Amino acid sequence: MQRVVLSLVALLTASSAWAQVRLPDGFVYLRDVAPDIAQDMRYASANNFVGHALPGYGAPECVLRQQAALALKRVQADLAPSNLSLKVYDCYRPARAVHAMAQWSQDGRSDGVKRFYPTLNKETLFRSGYISGASLHSNGTAVDLTLVPLSAASVPPLDQAARYGSCTGPARERAPDNSLDMGTGFDCFDTKSYTNSSAIDAEQKRARGLLLAAMSRRGFKNYFREWWHFAYPIGQTPQQFDFPIPPRH
Repeated sequence: MQRVVLSLVALLTASSAWAQVRLPDGFVYLRDVAPDIAQDMRYASANNFVGHALPGYGAPECVLRQQAALALKRVQADLAPSNLSLKVYDCYRPARAVHAMAQWSQDGRSDGVKRFYPTLNKETLFRSGYISGASLHSNGTAVDLTLVPLSAASVPPLDQAARYGSCTGPARERAPDNSLDMGTGFDCFDTKSYTNSSAIDAEQKRARGLLLAAMSRRGFKNYFREWWHFAYPIGQTPQQFDFPIPPRH
């Protein structure tokens, strides 16, 4: 009985602590601005290259600067006549999560989810530029995303015991996703992920082109090494925020 009481006290204390966490001025939940944009927040789950949720992700919610969120809402409206929707994988990223990624890549251990970096060694990811010590995600102006058909079925849950194929392999062999086939999965550390890669087929190039055109039309800038990564300029010097992402109340 005493253990039950202590567990309840701990749970209530944690809930109370999260209830006191608020987004800084100028930040919003994307769900409050554009609720029809799909969300698959990978770093709040085990479905990422480190294999577990990263520090600071207290909820699987996309948080962004308001200007960036409103721009995404405009992109979503542009896509609707084509029966397409955006789906975000990552938005604001606490600086502590960025640091955790960098530390993980240099810790000398053999853990991690190899399908995200099939041809590289973990310890080379940082110096190869696939992992960085700072990110525009921590400024709340960068977003990782893809396109999904409006009629797409929901994604089956990740089976951590399954042996999914490489992120560079055929879409049917990769971990479950309901997006258009962009030639690689999200967070695929490989030159095939370069936006203008010549190693993908015509339909995959067309899908990337659709995403790039839709995002560019509303002011987003793509990072050439990652077809999924876009940043929205807001005319301010980027900052590295580190507030945790609280549950949306």
